[in-house]
Amino acid sequence: MGRSLERLYNGIVKENPTLVLMLGMCPTLAVTTSAINGVGMGLTTTVVLVMSNLLISLLRKLIPDSVRIPAFIVIIASFVTIVQLLLQAYIPGLYSALGIYIPLIVVNCIILGRAEAYASKNPVIPSVFDGVGMGLGFTIGLTLIGMIREILGAGSIFGFRFLPESIKPLTIFILAPGAFFVLAVLTAVMNKVKDRSQNDSAGIQCSDEMCKGCINTGCKGRIIEGSDIDG
Repeated sequence: MGRSLERLYNGIVKENPTLVLMLGMCPTLAVTTSAINGVGMGLTTTVVLVMSNLLISLLRKLIPDSVRIPAFIVIIASFVTIVQLLLQAYIPGLYSALGIYIPLIVVNCIILGRAEAYASKNPVIPSVFDGVGMGLGFTIGLTLIGMIREILGAGSIFGFRFLPESIKPLTIFILAPGAFFVLAVLTAVMNKVKDRSQNDSAGIQCSDEMCKGCINTGCKGRIIEGSDIDG
């Protein structure tokens, strides 16, 4: 169970596909003009990711290596078609908003990458948790970007306007440049948090003689020429 929870944590935080690995940038930049679009695209991708990981893991010993990529694409495309038809039937508004990016889930590098790198080599339960973690990480990333862009660019959140008519929002944030601005800021924040976490976990206590010759600039309490430098 610890292995499964580790896959869940890695997908959401440590290996977040949007803010850390920078995968799936096409839908990330295109559909996140609002928070609801981000949630919809993220959850749609999550369903496909979990189901494809599940089936590919079940069939991993039956699929020949020579045709594994075509087989993975057929499996992913089947689940994408099912999800697309369900959205078209029951959530037509979201289906229209996401448009062409729903069928493009088939070639989303997150899904095919997890199928090749993890599901095809690991048991079912960890593969399912890997899909859930990566999918939720993708959903969180898209939702954050969509929320910020909607708040700054439209003065609303999940479709509910909170700014008075006299205050004009910054329209650029719901245009293409706004997506790059918000993604850059969120990625910088995530990298800063990761760096701080790694430095804290790597900080060690050592003697003066050891610190004088140490090249680890991230080490807390590092000493150079008799002076303490806080990492």
